[in-house]
Amino acid sequence: MTETSSRWRDTSLSAAERVDALIGEMTLREKAAQLYGIWVASSPVGDDVAPFQHDMSEDAVELDSLLPHGLGQLTRSFGSAPVDPAVGLASLARSQKRIMAANRFGIPAIAHEECLAGFTAWGATNYPVPLSWGATFDPDLIERVAKRIGTGMRAVGVHQGLAPVLDVTRDPRWGRTEETIGEDPYLVGTIALGYVRGLESTGIVATLKHFIGYSASKAGRNLAPVSMGRREYNDVMVPPFELAVRDGGVRSVMHAYTDVDGVPSAGDESLLTGMLRETWGFTGTVVADYFGIAFLKTLHGVAGSWEDAAASALKAGVDVELPTVKVYGDPLVSAVESGHLDESFVDRALRRVLLQKAEFGMLDAGWSPPPEGWTDADLDDIEAVRGRVDLDTAEDRALAREVAERAVVLVHNDGTLPLSADMDLRIAVVGPLSDDPFAMLGCYSFPSHVGTLHPEVPIGIELPTVLQSLRAEFPNASITVEPGVSVDGKGEGTAESDAAGIARAVAAARDADLVLAVLGDRAGLFGRGTSGEGCDATSMRLPGRQQDLLDALIDSGTPVVATLVEGRPYALGSAAELASAIVTAFFPGEEGGPAIAGVLSGRVNPSGRLPVSIPAHEGSQPTTYLAPPLGGPTGVSNIDPTPRFPFGHGLSYTSFEWSDAETDATETSTSGTVTVSLTVANTGDRAGIENVQLYLHDPVASVVRPVNRLIGYASVTLESGERKTVSFEVSADLSAFTGRDYRRIVEPGELELRLGASSGDIRFALPVTLTGPVRGVDHTRTLRSRVTVG
Repeated sequence: MTETSSRWRDTSLSAAERVDALIGEMTLREKAAQLYGIWVASSPVGDDVAPFQHDMSEDAVELDSLLPHGLGQLTRSFGSAPVDPAVGLASLARSQKRIMAANRFGIPAIAHEECLAGFTAWGATNYPVPLSWGATFDPDLIERVAKRIGTGMRAVGVHQGLAPVLDVTRDPRWGRTEETIGEDPYLVGTIALGYVRGLESTGIVATLKHFIGYSASKAGRNLAPVSMGRREYNDVMVPPFELAVRDGGVRSVMHAYTDVDGVPSAGDESLLTGMLRETWGFTGTVVADYFGIAFLKTLHGVAGSWEDAAASALKAGVDVELPTVKVYGDPLVSAVESGHLDESFVDRALRRVLLQKAEFGMLDAGWSPPPEGWTDADLDDIEAVRGRVDLDTAEDRALAREVAERAVVLVHNDGTLPLSADMDLRIAVVGPLSDDPFAMLGCYSFPSHVGTLHPEVPIGIELPTVLQSLRAEFPNASITVEPGVSVDGKGEGTAESDAAGIARAVAAARDADLVLAVLGDRAGLFGRGTSGEGCDATSMRLPGRQQDLLDALIDSGTPVVATLVEGRPYALGSAAELASAIVTAFFPGEEGGPAIAGVLSGRVNPSGRLPVSIPAHEGSQPTTYLAPPLGGPTGVSNIDPTPRFPFGHGLSYTSFEWSDAETDATETSTSGTVTVSLTVANTGDRAGIENVQLYLHDPVASVVRPVNRLIGYASVTLESGERKTVSFEVSADLSAFTGRDYRRIVEPGELELRLGASSGDIRFALPVTLTGPVRGVDHTRTLRSRVTVG
């Protein structure tokens, strides 16, 4: 290792002073090396787990030639292939020692992993997907989840997690709908804020993604262009990120793949530097979505060479290239040496990267790769440590079940549910997902994301199916099983086998007292599933022939409970009206089977609410509840986009009564506040959770506004006979929108504060008038209602 100055090692100096001293000693090549990751565990063969992975990885990474310059990040040491967690810990620590020994400054790399619905590692807990987080309407619960995820990641030496997703669902045909929290920006922002706070509290760097607009791609196609006006962009897509950056203490942001109105996010200086840093004051790192910088050349056509792509992204504000070196290596160095790019842009990004490493103590002489509780001696014999780390503890599983139980939505019930657990029933369990453990998991779970590429390796966690859970929940029932059809209807001979399967399923239904139809999605990647990244849908019809199966079961005459395990909300045809009950779970994780069974039996009183609307028609997309009057049914179109079950909807096994709704004032200024309150009582015979939602209705504005827009919510736990008062302190700032001149404003005029059980079930509409002048507001405005329950 070449001799270096000791000034940057001086811990009596500020981190900024140390970093500046270090930058001053680095060569251009050493600077560039801190701005990229390497993906050494990526498989050179097999199916992609990132877009165009193998196209982008044709140039082999030569570690021996790269490491002497240093390294910015290590990509997915745990999330690329099955590895025992303790073995992975030891291997990562040994890799860090190699990196430190190879570069003359002895600086290690940031290790990042996916953690969308749990640490994406073999043997780690698989929590419900973010769409289920939205269904809980409970940010505190999701903060607890993130703390458990972050604790496991830090325990094995990981530093950064690539979550949460703050994309707002605009078209649920998009395969990554399962990764979103819902179709409302307030719900997305507040739930994501809980996740960010939880993850960051453990020391893990949370990464907001995908900045901004990814979920609004045309026709719901992955990576397709985004054609969206600035007003919709500002008022729907931006606020969740704004909230998380301002109030969450987040330390990293990942750019989106897409272009918005022709400008790719990875090359958008007004977005990554102007809005994010200069306006919002963000000081962390911006990392590339995998291969996103290279896509400026290969997919977007806004860069003519790798050097152009490097210059464009770095000027825009992308600090780190992930997952592996492609553009920020030789092309970046060449761009600087040729004068195409000023070296100050390299130094700017480098300063951010090194400051983050300084936070982890990575610039300190005493920094050691093994995590707390481990020593260098533990790394000598990797096999000896196998089994020492448990990433799926009893505490983790209990929390996974709690979230799953809170997220299951009872969508419809004619009184058939709950079923008594000790009933002597003949139950026909029908559907391709009834005994499929992967039905519980989203596409970024380790078993679905990576495990399917290694069928010889066990799943690594207990993953009870719906069928197994039903047998445990209803021990006295006589259960028959018929898959009926395949999930996606694909494959040679599938049409004939599905037709025969439907006939067998109908026969089983006619011999039963009740049918549980377990239908929905199987997550995958790039067409290898019906939901997930690159698994987009042409319509909102259930995949394959599942709708035909459901219709045939309805026609059998036996009561049918449609039990949906899915990644997006499907239209259900006649079942929406004729099924005895409908239960929905959005990829509910490893404890999802018992959670669903518990809701069916009544052991769990359902409290989930729909974070996305369930459409009435399979071809009515794209639409969400955030629509102006002309976005609803009119006399000038034969298409009625009204959802069959609206955003926020969900039923319970107990009953609630709302009363005494009032505001403390009917008038306030455009800079004032008003408090909305009501009393909620549990009038049923069992404990339950009621969800009170507060919507804003702006009947007259200078631009077209949504009929209803969520500005607050409260999940209220009530024992039988108990009553509580729920209050919302509402700032006039929450009525702000992007005006005609594209400034965000609060306008005077009449508003309605609407209290509802869903966006389609408004119980009270309370008028409030804002007085005074039009008031401009910025990123410092109030973004949340203050909620009190007591």
